[in-house]
Amino acid sequence: MILASALDAVGGTPMIALDRIHRGPGRLLAKAEFMQPGGSVKDRAARAIIVAARVDGRLREGMTVVEMTSGNMGAGLAVACATLGHPLVVMMSAGNSPARARMLEGLGAEVHLIEQVDGQPGQVTGADVAAAEAAARDYAARRGAFYVDQFHAPEGLAVHERETGQEILRQVGGRVDAWVAAVGSGCTFMGVARALKAASAATICAAVEPAGCRPLAGEPVTKPRHLIQGTGYGSAPPHWDPRLMDLSLAVEDEAVESMRRRLAREEGLYVGYSAAANVCGALALLGSGRLAGEPTVVTVLCDTGLKY
Repeated sequence: MILASALDAVGGTPMIALDRIHRGPGRLLAKAEFMQPGGSVKDRAARAIIVAARVDGRLREGMTVVEMTSGNMGAGLAVACATLGHPLVVMMSAGNSPARARMLEGLGAEVHLIEQVDGQPGQVTGADVAAAEAAARDYAARRGAFYVDQFHAPEGLAVHERETGQEILRQVGGRVDAWVAAVGSGCTFMGVARALKAASAATICAAVEPAGCRPLAGEPVTKPRHLIQGTGYGSAPPHWDPRLMDLSLAVEDEAVESMRRRLAREEGLYVGYSAAANVCGALALLGSGRLAGEPTVVTVLCDTGLKY
């Protein structure tokens, strides 16, 4: 098969059984989104938003694209913009990993690092993200650029319901007992949850949140700084639908760091912190006794560890 561009390589990622991490009962399966051209699950939403904006005229030929990013959405947009001929400018909190900024620059994006408000290197808070978002909105307004606005763009949610969720159902070839994923913009979690619950209302959908930063669970935020970049910003995302979440699973920074090492050494999968957090949450659900028999639990390996 010959693809017309890197953009055509987005989607269709494999499902990997984590049989070394979880030996039963039941099975833990992981969608390998780190294998996307831009290295993360965000490639799907980036492509969907850019293509839709070109079709409806919001994004004209050669027009500059602007977005706030923790790194992953920016990389997905960089792939889309490079193939379609759009300059890309991204605003990113200086607390995100330097490797992400280098990757974005390598893909041709103009990167603006925004000073942190209350976070620290490696730990980006909701206030830090808000500062980067404000800078992106201001830049787009002043330059007449197309502002992606991933947290409000409906295409991001729709693509995961239409594509990612359906891919999972085909790959599993049967019942999905539970879906487990961390929440940043919420598009991956909710889009897939909609697809899986439409196929079987009995599917349990569990959101992963950093311990001490669990607004989706209805808890006050006591620890806004945590390791899981790109998720857990301390508030529900704008289009959050609580009806799609059956429970929230808390993960500790120490457990996430340990799981990153385990996934690399036991499964040969070098992934990021959100991926490790998802596996921690899935294991907690499998061990909780809530799932009967030999359940099939699906999670997502959000991005590659090479971005950290």
